Amino acid sequence: MADLKLTSVAKSYGDVHVLKNIDLDIKRGELIVFVGPSGCGKSTLLRMIAGLETISGGVLQIDGVPMNEVPASQRGIAMVFQSYALYPHMSVRDNMAFALKIAKKPKAEVDAAIEKAARILQLTPYLDRLPKALSGGQRQRVAIGRAIVRDPKVYLFDEPLSNLDAALRVATRIEIAQLKEQMPDSTMIYVTHDQVEAMTLASRIVVLNGGGIAQVGSPLELYERPENEFVAQFIGSPAMNLLDGEVTATGAVTEVRLAGGGVVRSSVPTEPGLKGAKVRVGIRPEHFTPTDGAAAYKGEVEITEALGEVTLLYFKASGSDAPVIAKLPGIHAGLRHKTLSLSATPDKVHLFRDGRSLMPR
Repeated sequence: MADLKLTSVAKSYGDVHVLKNIDLDIKRGELIVFVGPSGCGKSTLLRMIAGLETISGGVLQIDGVPMNEVPASQRGIAMVFQSYALYPHMSVRDNMAFALKIAKKPKAEVDAAIEKAARILQLTPYLDRLPKALSGGQRQRVAIGRAIVRDPKVYLFDEPLSNLDAALRVATRIEIAQLKEQMPDSTMIYVTHDQVEAMTLASRIVVLNGGGIAQVGSPLELYERPENEFVAQFIGSPAMNLLDGEVTATGAVTEVRLAGGGVVRSSVPTEPGLKGAKVRVGIRPEHFTPTDGAAAYKGEVEITEALGEVTLLYFKASGSDAPVIAKLPGIHAGLRHKTLSLSATPDKVHLFRDGRSLMPR
């Protein structure tokens, strides 16, 4: 398995700059997940690593060896695509064996590799079936098995679960997590638009936005310590609430008066010079608590969504099209059109200025 290093990597199509100044170190055995909004370049970056797209600038290294000019077939990389890309007229066994046969590997080696991959992926009973006789989840496992038998340095997954229904996505996501546990030294890079996949599978998440990297960190680091407003709102569902306010007291605990009324206290420390500064206060929906005391936010509930284990409350935010959302555990009936006061503990309140977090790094 391999280490990867991207240094100032860029991608342009003529005058259109898709990616710029991508610096990233990926260590052997990591499962790195690329996430970001549509069009941010995450699949393009994956294809550049694979050798399916040329690199416009910078250097890609695998185990210290520059790869920019190395053909895709010689990089030691296996890719699992969004579409299964299986040969419909070939059995599961032949689909998995195809690349090895092209490489003229001995039959005994091919058979051993297929049996091992089939055992890991629980495909042994299906080896003689055609792809059309398999479910979507089984077909994706065959595509993964086709990658495993090649014993590559790096596995690349390009939104592999997006064609599956919700139940199959959950089951196949668990299978990929179990596969990684069985192959702890394997280096994997995974592209998805699904936050649950990213949060549950990743060793580290790379958040891409505007052609660059917004933040890199473990799932919990991104959730608990977002470095900017974009990551704060992109990670977590529903998104973090961002409220305008003015700093009224500084120190180890910062006090902010919200533009729409209410006062909130944050454990983010600030210097005296920040008093009077305009900031944005970030509170995740799940960190709001109904209160009879001093309120961080007070408003009328416009819409409720009862999901069983939680209830989402939507409030109209003054001066903004985006609602304020509270996420309360359990079932809360009869709250629509009621006025509620909400509080948040200081250690769950984030502060941002000019788009950047004020939380010490």
